[in-house]
Amino acid sequence: MRGEIVIVGGGAGGLELASKLGRKLGPARVMLVDSRLTHIWKPSLHEVAAGTLDIHQEGLSYQMLAHDNGFTFVYGALTALDPAGSTLTVAPVSTPDGEQILPQRSIGFGMLVIAVGSTSNYFGVPGAKEHTISLNAAEDAERFRLALLKQLAQADARQAAGGDGHVDVVIIGGGATGVELAAELREASGVYAAYGFNQLDPQRDVRITLLEGAPRILAPLPERVAAAAHKLLEARGVTVVPSCRVSAIAADSVTDAAGVVYPASLCVWAAGIRAPEWLSQLGLPLNKGGQIVVDGQLRAQGFEHIYALGDCAANTDAAGKQVPPRAQAAHQQADYLRGRLLRVAQGKAPDPAPYVYRDYGSLVSFGHRNSVGSLMGSLKGLNFFVDGLFARMMYASLHLMHHAAVLGALKTGVLAVARFLIKRSSPLVKLH
Repeated sequence: MRGEIVIVGGGAGGLELASKLGRKLGPARVMLVDSRLTHIWKPSLHEVAAGTLDIHQEGLSYQMLAHDNGFTFVYGALTALDPAGSTLTVAPVSTPDGEQILPQRSIGFGMLVIAVGSTSNYFGVPGAKEHTISLNAAEDAERFRLALLKQLAQADARQAAGGDGHVDVVIIGGGATGVELAAELREASGVYAAYGFNQLDPQRDVRITLLEGAPRILAPLPERVAAAAHKLLEARGVTVVPSCRVSAIAADSVTDAAGVVYPASLCVWAAGIRAPEWLSQLGLPLNKGGQIVVDGQLRAQGFEHIYALGDCAANTDAAGKQVPPRAQAAHQQADYLRGRLLRVAQGKAPDPAPYVYRDYGSLVSFGHRNSVGSLMGSLKGLNFFVDGLFARMMYASLHLMHHAAVLGALKTGVLAVARFLIKRSSPLVKLH
């Protein structure tokens, strides 16, 4: 098995790159490798976790996308790489009971792009890995949703029996993921109460605490955005604790460096990311965070035919500042590599111009029916603060733009209308 251009990782950047190249070059020349069968836009995982987005409706089949966009999909995880021999190894695929579906496979490549994203960085905090859930993938979000349903049902039953029933959700990390999850959970808890958890008062009995190590939440964003987000969370009854260093996590509690103990029925880790640890086995240059060190053209240092993009790539700009691990960076890098790899595939000299990151700002969701605190980034050096309905529309447009890149404008429009109609005849949260 061989592909002229092989992309490993079907996240936002990798899938957009495969789709755009596939439409130009066809399945004989473009291949996408991923360890999962379906794709979901990672910024929407907090909605899956809260139950306000159904993963079975939102997920897009890689096999369907491959058919529609003209690339070949290979199901399996990357386990080994031979850079000199231009080959990689894909692990066998088995059922949960051990029956093998697909054998181990070897794939040759002319050009390789690694776009495997990131995973959680626990910073050595005792109990963090064992007792928290991180929203790295759809299965993590679904695991949290089911755990939340269990806790709500048990709390409701205790209330009905005359006992003290409540659910304590502790979110560690006040970045975009933690803030959006807190807001989404607060909105969803009221909806769950309306769908059968009649004994629960969502404001009183679903207690959400957000712990942030920095002096304020949303530390990378401007002060005005962070202040607006803090105010919106507190207005929704979310307890925000800045300058809080978590020292230990147990099955039912979180302890900070000052010795304060926070009860935790459920705990979410959203305090940091790092590149997947298995990248260290591939023989590529890595930085201290485990990311692949790339040059200005996004090539792994020392390799002309191996590239990396997104969260797993350590890319610095002309001033020596590292490109942030954000969805817009992966989208821009995918566009840059599309042009470069397409020229190479067509026998032309690649454009020598380096990739340049452009910050178009940040948007933070605060639920489906309420406002969104946001920053619309630099336009000729100017920053604009937006919120309310306009910001909500801008946030929704980002998801639609990603779908348009992999599905096309027509299918994206049809899908948006279909999901709107489905929501009219289904519960506002996923109850099973």
